[in-house]
This record gives sequence, structure tokens and C-alpha cells, in this order.
Amino acid sequence: MTTSDSGKDITLRIAQNPEADELLGRSPLAALVGMLLDQQVPMEWAFTGPYTLAKRMGSDDLDAGRIAAYDPDAFTELFTTKPALHRYPGSMAQRVQQLCQFLVAEYDGDASAVWRDAPTGDELLERLNALPGFGTQKARIFLALLGKQFGVRPKGWREAAGPYGEAGSHRSVADITGPESLSEVRAYKQEAKAAAKAAKTTAKTTKTAAKTAAKTAAKTAKSAKKPGGQSPDK
Repeated sequence: MTTSDSGKDITLRIAQNPEADELLGRSPLAALVGMLLDQQVPMEWAFTGPYTLAKRMGSDDLDAGRIAAYDPDAFTELFTTKPALHRYPGSMAQRVQQLCQFLVAEYDGDASAVWRDAPTGDELLERLNALPGFGTQKARIFLALLGKQFGVRPKGWREAAGPYGEAGSHRSVADITGPESLSEVRAYKQEAKAAAKAAKTTAKTTKTAAKTAAKTAAKTAKSAKKPGGQSPDK
């Protein structure tokens, strides 16, 4: 457990595993890696990954320099050993190593340097978005996590985080503080996924109907111009 920028001890309940959550709370790199792994797997699985990885590396923390220099095949094996660290262990091992190599090159291997002196939320978002494996959405979610649970709150951080920065929301891992909020976030994600699927189906149906109508109109016009047919102008 570490102390946030606001002077308060950080106690997380994201992985729903005390040891894994303890590591996330005291290790900036573990938090970043957990966020990187948070895709196409349950959130608890993703954020337990850093703890499992540290154990397999024989350590109680993650070190960017060590991971960056690790033999790629051996590092992949750490992910693929059962139980695998991710649904796609090979590709995620590569992404984690690329992230650490970037941190070594740009921040001397210090993950917290990504946000430590960021003057504004927009600047922090830009820095997070530049990290390998972090798109805009993932960067915004992590920015919200930093602001809501780590006390990292540069000017305009909520605005930069978009809807994920809203107070009282249950949209992402940034809002998980225990089993109940985990269920609420999961329900929100399922609803959003269902809405997106419905919108996609509606768009596809509309597009198909438009194509059918166009073909029918073209066929009707062509038939009217055939010998014996009557021109629409007559």
C-alpha cells in the first residue's frame, strides 16, 4: 500500500485478490500492466496478471528494465504457462515487453514519471495515449483511475478522461472499489455492448433495405424502357 498524491493510503479492490490488489496499489508499473491486459478478459483476470507475472519472475514487484531486457521467448513462456496470464498470452506478452521498453527509453523505466509532473489532464492523456498498447479509450480509463483512486488530479483531469471521469459513474475499472461496484461496472459494460450490437444490427438492416429498394427501383426503370413497356414520362 502506498500513499497517493493527496496524502492518503491507496487501497484498491480491482483484482478482488488482496495480494494482487496490494501490488497494484504500490506499484505504478503493475497498475499500467494491468490496464494494458484489460481487454477481452474479465477485469479481475487482467489486474491479477501483474501479480502472477511478478511471482513467475521470482519477485514481489515488476521492473521495467528487467522486463525490457528479458529474452522474448522466455518472457512469452511466463505468459503461456498454465494458467495463462491472458486469453491471448503470446501477443500480450509482446505488448507488455514493448510497453516496458518504451518506459525505459522515455522515462528511465519509471512508470510513475508518466503522470508525476503532468501539468494538465490533456497533457497526461497525451502521454498515456503514446504508450504502446494504449489507445484513446484505454488512456482515458487509466487517467480516470489515476484521478479517482490514486489522487493524481492535474487540472482538467475529469474533462480529459471524458465520461470515465464523471463522479459517481460505473463505467470502467476506475470505478471499481469492491464486489458491488464490480457488478455495477460489469452490468454497464454488458448493457453498452448490447446497445452497440443492436445499433449495428439496425444499421445493417437499414443499409440492406436501402440496397434492396435501389435495386428494385433500378429494375422497375429498366423494365419500363423495354419494348412494349411504357416510359415513366408517358
